[in-house]
Amino acid sequence: MIDRETARCLLTEFTQSESLRKHALAVEACMRACARKLATGPSEASALGLSEEDLWGIVGLIHDFDYEKYPSLEDHPYKGNDILKQRGWPEVITRAIMSHAEYTGVTRDTPMEKALFACDELAGFITAVALIKPGKSLAEVDAKSVRKRMKDKAFARKVNRDDIVNSAAALGVDLDEHIAFCIEALQGIANKLGLDGRAAKTA
Repeated sequence: MIDRETARCLLTEFTQSESLRKHALAVEACMRACARKLATGPSEASALGLSEEDLWGIVGLIHDFDYEKYPSLEDHPYKGNDILKQRGWPEVITRAIMSHAEYTGVTRDTPMEKALFACDELAGFITAVALIKPGKSLAEVDAKSVRKRMKDKAFARKVNRDDIVNSAAALGVDLDEHIAFCIEALQGIANKLGLDGRAAKTA
């Protein structure tokens, strides 16, 4: 049985870091929004008893579940892929997760695979931008402020700007529109991410 609760349990089993768990939730939110916009269906989702939105969301939620235990390029996402296969997870999910890392050589062929790549780095970058705002709130973030920070190579330097730009192009969406789209998706779960302004009030 593959469902969101199974995915959430897998994430929490392997990931103790609050920031990594929040990243998983952020990518899930962006993926669910992308599914509503881009999924053509029907696809493998129905065969698994899932909606397109749930399938895409699950992929986003667990894409980095092995990263905390296996952070090296030699291990991630390969170790996670092995674990998923051992536990009987379907190829549509394992392949999508393998494809989100450039160095695996797994091509991104489906809209879901392309969306995961287009949401992963961007979700992390938007979160970083929100955290430096006075209110530590996603309500203060817009596409213009994200693009401005993308030009600052010292800011969130681990985030690959080229991946953000190229992944939006591969998905067939305008970069500014995609940034705004993902910001809106994240604003919908701002309380879960701790980016609804409360953190600044208690600081």
